[in-house]
Amino acid sequence: MSPSSIRRRLIPGSLTGQMLLAVAAALLLVQGLGAMLIYRAERDRLEAEAMNAVAFRLMAQARGSERIARERWRQTARDVFANRPHRFSVEPSARTPQRAGERRDASAEEKLHEILSSQDFPTAEVVVFRRKVSADTFARQALARREQRLGLPEGSAERTWRADLMVAGVRPAGSTAWMVARVRAPPSMNAMLVPLLLQTLALYLVLVGVVAWILRRITRPLAALTRQVEHFAATQDPSAQVEPTGPQDVRRLIEALNAMEARIAALLDEKDVMLGAIGHDLKTPLTALRVRIESVEDEAERGRMARTIEDIVHTLDDILSLARVGRPSDPRERTELSALVASIVEEYEDMGEPVELEDTQRTVLELRPTWLRRALRNLLDNAVRYGTRARVSMANEGNAAVIRVDDDGPGIPEASIEAMMNPFTRGDPSRNSATGGAGLGLALARAIAEQHGGTLSLTNRRAPDGRVEGLSARIILPLT
Repeated sequence: MSPSSIRRRLIPGSLTGQMLLAVAAALLLVQGLGAMLIYRAERDRLEAEAMNAVAFRLMAQARGSERIARERWRQTARDVFANRPHRFSVEPSARTPQRAGERRDASAEEKLHEILSSQDFPTAEVVVFRRKVSADTFARQALARREQRLGLPEGSAERTWRADLMVAGVRPAGSTAWMVARVRAPPSMNAMLVPLLLQTLALYLVLVGVVAWILRRITRPLAALTRQVEHFAATQDPSAQVEPTGPQDVRRLIEALNAMEARIAALLDEKDVMLGAIGHDLKTPLTALRVRIESVEDEAERGRMARTIEDIVHTLDDILSLARVGRPSDPRERTELSALVASIVEEYEDMGEPVELEDTQRTVLELRPTWLRRALRNLLDNAVRYGTRARVSMANEGNAAVIRVDDDGPGIPEASIEAMMNPFTRGDPSRNSATGGAGLGLALARAIAEQHGGTLSLTNRRAPDGRVEGLSARIILPLT
């Protein structure tokens, strides 16, 4: 899978999706950074609070103020299970309290060393680490004595045994003995992260929801406007205009487009009236000319004049049809396409034209049969005129029905294929200089195919040696 296709899959195609994705990504980045900073600040605060409590206990013990310390840090039985650190008595020890496998906390050690140094408490060595209450004999004994002293039920402190202790051991300068203090450890990373993440997620969802509501308020009238413009492009019917809603800028856009559609529809109506008048005013004198040429005695001259009049009438019909193809008045009918193709081929066979019907496939579509007959006749006329004979086939290819007309002519230069489907464009005179025509057949066929939501394509058929064997014209109509 190419990188571009991956991007198309990951990036939404709609305006709402792209804007919401951009805003959500930006909010996620900002919220993530904010949550990380809050977490670090909260962790440092709790750690500093624990180290201050340890330093106070150590200094009070070292300076003989144990009684003052006990009075100041006395707690009730409820405080044993509170979230703030629980203070234990300072334990003298002849060796370091750290056991094998216990990992030291360098950050806490640095903080405790700074606090003690600022209070003129010189230390030779400081160790700080975490330990479960259940793994610390001194802490369990202290909790048991507290139960007895406060008259608590036996075993009531066991609920705290799964908690963590922050154990700090300090060896004063000039001494080989250690002073060991214990406090309830700050919450673990998970305990701090979970509520913070939940808070961040809740805030994120609220912000994204508000942004999504604003975007929906903007894009919903735009989506309705898009559907209306597509409908107008297909039908030129301004009757189902969108009611201006949404923000002021969007409402002004809808009002402007509604006004433009109404003006375009009025111009198209004027054009239809004008074309109808032109067709009527021109066909009347042409009919009179048909009558008058009967008085011409020279039969050859009379025949040339009649053919000229027929060419003018035919060209006039093509021009009027091309002008009106975008606004058909007849409704679509459920039509069996292969039967329609076969009936047209049969007409040419009855006239002795070299037109053959090849394989077809039964397909039922909603069509305008009169228009599609006109398009197919134009292609067959071109194939017979320039390619000596025509072969017609019809098959379903994917989600489209394809009508194919092949001839055995000289084809069309590749650079001229697109231009050949423009009005009043004729091919190289070397194809057949005596054929006449105004160059409207292919333009009208393409317009009729587009009227049905399809396309007209022209390709040269080539032999294995690269030689052009003829032209292939394909009307491609969507099945849905």
